[in-house]
Amino acid sequence: MKKTKCIKCAHESEENLEKFRVPLCNVCYRFCPNDEDKFKEYVHEKLDGEVLKTFRKFSEIGNPQKKAMINKASEGIIMSRPAFGYKLVNGQLTPAQNFREIEEIFEEFLTKKISLTQLAKKHNLSVNGLKKILKNFTYIGKVKFNNQIHDGKHNPIISSTLFNHVQNKLERLGIR
Repeated sequence: MKKTKCIKCAHESEENLEKFRVPLCNVCYRFCPNDEDKFKEYVHEKLDGEVLKTFRKFSEIGNPQKKAMINKASEGIIMSRPAFGYKLVNGQLTPAQNFREIEEIFEEFLTKKISLTQLAKKHNLSVNGLKKILKNFTYIGKVKFNNQIHDGKHNPIISSTLFNHVQNKLERLGIR
């Protein structure tokens, strides 16, 4: 795995964490603001990486469960409950009977002039539930954990092309 250098403290890491396309170490990432303007100010305030040595040491030691979950995710294993449209069979994620509804939701959002509220009502979902579906990498056969995306061991329900077009539309509309 390629090492990256944190833009704030210059610590080299294999974690490859990013915020606003800026590489950060796990400690700087944990404390960075979510607002882009505040984030720019945060990054501008440089820090000596040696000062964070203690924090880095104990953040690595203190969370063996998270490390195990990261390892599972990198192997393509989902650690949460199955996403809408999937079911768990013998520990393996497989498309459920309603899997075609996922493709329908993505297609309708992309091609029809329909609001999120209308689309959510049509499929008996909340608007937030619908947004989670539209942003869920599980549907293209991926596993997202700890801001990293890995190939999953499950079959995709929709194509990457359809997923990417939907992500572009969400971004254009300013939907988070």
